Amino acid sequence: MQKVAISIGDLNGVGIEIALKAHEKIKKIVNPIYCINKKMLKKAAKLLNTEIPDDFEIFEVEGDFEINPGKIDEKAGKYSFYSFISAINLAKEKKVDAICTLPINKESWSKAGIKYKGHTEVLRDIFKKEAIMMLGCEKMYVALFTEHIPLKEVPKKIKKEKLIQFFSDFYRSTGFEKVGVLGLNPHAGDGGVLGDEEIKEILPAIIETNEMLNKEIFYGPLVPDIAFTAKKGVFIAMYHDQGLAPLKALYFDESINVSLNLPILRTSVDHGTAFDIAYKGIAKTKSYENAIKYILNHKN
Repeated sequence: MQKVAISIGDLNGVGIEIALKAHEKIKKIVNPIYCINKKMLKKAAKLLNTEIPDDFEIFEVEGDFEINPGKIDEKAGKYSFYSFISAINLAKEKKVDAICTLPINKESWSKAGIKYKGHTEVLRDIFKKEAIMMLGCEKMYVALFTEHIPLKEVPKKIKKEKLIQFFSDFYRSTGFEKVGVLGLNPHAGDGGVLGDEEIKEILPAIIETNEMLNKEIFYGPLVPDIAFTAKKGVFIAMYHDQGLAPLKALYFDESINVSLNLPILRTSVDHGTAFDIAYKGIAKTKSYENAIKYILNHKN
């Protein structure tokens, strides 16, 4: 059975509830190792009015603070970061086969003086690799060519050579045989009338990548507003909301986040800390369960 390090996320959010609630299911398919210490685990379980399973294996992460459900807090932010780093180190040392991350709060990280915006940026820096962010579920996956940058910066990033590298890395990391590439502009540029990135950069990148692979893997550029009407498939979006708005409208509860093109496999839930429902006992576990199942089906 594979070992998976679970980064516990922000303890003021729903992560620990999800981990405890789903433990009975998760332990039947992987051996989870939770990056949290006994003291913080007991505090969280007490607030949740739940028992800690006897086989809830932990990897001690130092830290002690009061849990404040639903609050942005630098101590909680710092602890979630240390939990994540502990999970990464376990994977680097081959003590686990993969890592799965529960949600952090970006503002809490910022208050704690952590320079990264999120999990993916940390992974890029540690491994010096261009990690690819892919989100979705078995019905539909969406990879993001650009991620957490202002919308006005996106067109500057749409360059043929960078697209070719991204497409190649994505194919090598996933093996998906048919991948739709979205255009940047409305109507995919409408023949250059509404923008020429599709003609000058995106289409040439698709053609050259397919030639390099000697396979017709990538197709497009697709008109963004109709690309998702079949509610299935694999897509590469040019920017964050272009891909994630339709994905989350369709599959919010079951989607996951996967970091590709790295020497370790990392999956995550595709939702935030849900501070508004923290410690109320109503957090859903489907995304977490799917993130674990992805690890089973996709060896790194």
